[in-house]
Amino acid sequence: MDIKPIKTDLDYRTALKRLEIIFDAKKGTLESDELKILGLMVDDYENTNYPINAPDPIEAIKIRMEEMHLKQIDLIPEIGGKSRVSEILNRKRRLTVKMIRKLAVRLDLSVSLLVEDYKLA
Repeated sequence: MDIKPIKTDLDYRTALKRLEIIFDAKKGTLESDELKILGLMVDDYENTNYPINAPDPIEAIKIRMEEMHLKQIDLIPEIGGKSRVSEILNRKRRLTVKMIRKLAVRLDLSVSLLVEDYKLA
């Protein structure tokens, strides 16, 4: 087992190739130990160099709507009338605290995600 820190994209690609080779290593072998260590190093490199940011509140709502097969009209109880829902989803108007509370429950989203600031159109 010859493990080196992942410092560059070349190191990263090399580590990914090695992970593919040892992916099905049997538990208790040196290769399974290498798999665990290399996996942690790759994860750390990806988190540092290719972070995935959480979506803004409006994107989070749209993603959840798609996952739940909801239409804009389905959010009227949480947001208000048809035009209000459209204004919110088109970033013409901000979410209110009351809307955030209702949407968090209906869409099973974290309140902390919904209260994040976002740009209006």
